[in-house]
Amino acid sequence: MCGIVGYIGNKQASDIIVKGLERLEYRGYDSAGIALLNGQLDIRKGKGKVQNLKKKVNADPNESVVGIGHTRWATHGAPNDVNSHPHVSESGKIALVHNGIIENYNSLKKELKNKGRTFKTDTDTEVIAQLIEEIYENGNGEEVTFEQAVQMALQQVVGTYGLAILNVEEPNRILVARKGSPLLLGIGEDEMFVASDASPIVEHTKKVVYLDDGEMAIVTKDGYEVKTIKDEPLTKKVHELAMSIEEIEKGGYPHFMLKEIFEQPRAISDCLRGRINVEDHSIQLGGIADVLDKLVNAKRLIIAACGTSWHAGLVAEYLFEHLAKLSVEVEYASEFRYREALIDEDDVMLVISQSGETADTLAALRTAKERGALTLGVCNVVGSTIARDTDAGVYTHAGPEIGVASTKAFTTQVSVLAMMAIMLGQRRGVLDEDYAARLIEELDRIPEKVQEILDNSEPIKDMAKLFTYAPNFLYLGRTYNFPVALEGALKLKEISYIHAEGYPAAEMKHGPIALIDEMMPVVVIAATDHTNEKMISNIEEVKARDGRIISITGEDNDEVIDLSEFSCPIPETEDCLSPLLTSIPLQLLSYYIAVNRGCNVDQPRNLAKSVTVE
Repeated sequence: MCGIVGYIGNKQASDIIVKGLERLEYRGYDSAGIALLNGQLDIRKGKGKVQNLKKKVNADPNESVVGIGHTRWATHGAPNDVNSHPHVSESGKIALVHNGIIENYNSLKKELKNKGRTFKTDTDTEVIAQLIEEIYENGNGEEVTFEQAVQMALQQVVGTYGLAILNVEEPNRILVARKGSPLLLGIGEDEMFVASDASPIVEHTKKVVYLDDGEMAIVTKDGYEVKTIKDEPLTKKVHELAMSIEEIEKGGYPHFMLKEIFEQPRAISDCLRGRINVEDHSIQLGGIADVLDKLVNAKRLIIAACGTSWHAGLVAEYLFEHLAKLSVEVEYASEFRYREALIDEDDVMLVISQSGETADTLAALRTAKERGALTLGVCNVVGSTIARDTDAGVYTHAGPEIGVASTKAFTTQVSVLAMMAIMLGQRRGVLDEDYAARLIEELDRIPEKVQEILDNSEPIKDMAKLFTYAPNFLYLGRTYNFPVALEGALKLKEISYIHAEGYPAAEMKHGPIALIDEMMPVVVIAATDHTNEKMISNIEEVKARDGRIISITGEDNDEVIDLSEFSCPIPETEDCLSPLLTSIPLQLLSYYIAVNRGCNVDQPRNLAKSVTVE
């Protein structure tokens, strides 16, 4: 999504801001810009990469010690130089950058035009700058301060925003505000930072303050003051960042995505550490301990998520129903918010999000909270909105994920959900003790089995060369691995731009079989013992129509391997844990195909890492 970086202190602001914007490139964007305040506003911006902006800044350096920067992902108005942020008011004295969407910008714009204001862009953001200036200059018949003008403007705005604002008349302050789009303050020595996430500032400070919805801050080099946009003073907790600068660099890998695929043994180990006890076959999840009784007695669990997290939720449906005998419904968060969803205080809502800031998932969470349901979160980012707004939850501890296409996020989410399902099954008395013991022991072995797949991944790289220019792919799976089929197809679509579809294997005969011919690679995930014979039948049906079979299957599944043109054997594991292994070859296959096609693996077109707008 869009990214924000701001700085005020004693150092050259442009260097810090541009470097920070480079740290935010993983979020996805189409243009970049910076506003520096040094007696007057100096705006540099334009379509394209941060590198283009860097050249503009370096060509004519500005010694300003205060500024704001932005990477834009277009919503209103085409990605071009004019529509790039920062945007300025008509007088040129106010500049701001904005993440989010202003839903009532058309009516505000019409009103401002009637008052004689002229607009230069097609964006919703320019309306905010013009509205603030209109109130600041004319008030409501009385003089208002700049801070009051910002507050009054934001109370007229409908929509979401993360804002950083400069005013030529107040050169020693940055005003920031948040509603629905993440924003944090970084606390340094005689300097302060503003950012939409921690990655641009982690090399400068570990001390941060997270703003919540409806809050604003007045930031100077000496500190900050936080209040509501209705001018109520607030005291905020200072958090210590857990990430390191090394975690957000490539570490010798050609792409973040490949680094993150190969980090999965460590990420899953970190996710499991201190939570599973192999000796007494128990699981402890401290984040949900206080609500465990209500969860144990729940009649229904509703899971809401988007994208890859939704696929993890689908795996969880099988896990919770099989291991804990708990009824589960999995919802697209984006649809849940607009349905007449039947949810009340007897239900439990579990939301899943890598970033903890996904707009649709947050909306589903708020709907559940309004209706009195217990809310749980599974997310990766400490201090994120989901982490703060849910009643309880569990962190995945995957570490920063920079690549837009999620990899270690998926496997750590499934790891958390598997632990929750096993623990719940034990507490509800519905999970056989011997089976629970096997599952916990097998969970403990999963990281080394993932490592085994990665250590033997060269054949996948070679196979990818043969399918680099296939026009379509079909992915088939059953039960626990049907969601993996969906996830494998999503990965391929996201980064290689090849059309791909995931299906439950039995559904192939209900339509998709019409597509199969010698040009159609079919990825078959045959790694669950109880459905193996059925998967073999599906493979035979594909081969009878000249489809090309790529199988993901157990090392000893000779019948499937013999029927496949290409096979990616994986170590044996319990059926319900198999998604933690079957997903790895699919990630690698997508990665290598995308690299062969010359695609931008870490920043695929049109996509954003964290979708913080609808």
